[in-house]
Amino acid sequence: MRARDKAAVSALRSTLAAFDNAEAVPVGETGTRGLALEQSPVGAGSTEALRRELTENDVADIVRAEAAERLEAAAQLTTPAHADRATRLREEASVLLRFLDGHGTA
Repeated sequence: MRARDKAAVSALRSTLAAFDNAEAVPVGETGTRGLALEQSPVGAGSTEALRRELTENDVADIVRAEAAERLEAAAQLTTPAHADRATRLREEASVLLRFLDGHGTA
């Protein structure tokens, strides 16, 4: 991807962050440990939490949600002063939707 395609770079960066957030395990699911020192984890990786594995459908849903969010925001920007921002949001949504169509994989 060319560094000059700012809409694509912006859309993909924020979508990657959305994937990262979706993989996070809620605090309640990590299990509770006692406060005693002997019950605390020890060793390399002891502070790491397992991440969820996203299915292909999960990934597609996240991409759709990211695109829909941009299109909704662009629709709300109706004043001429915000025309550039609305155009950029539509471009970002277009980039994401191309990945769902299978055209963005090359």
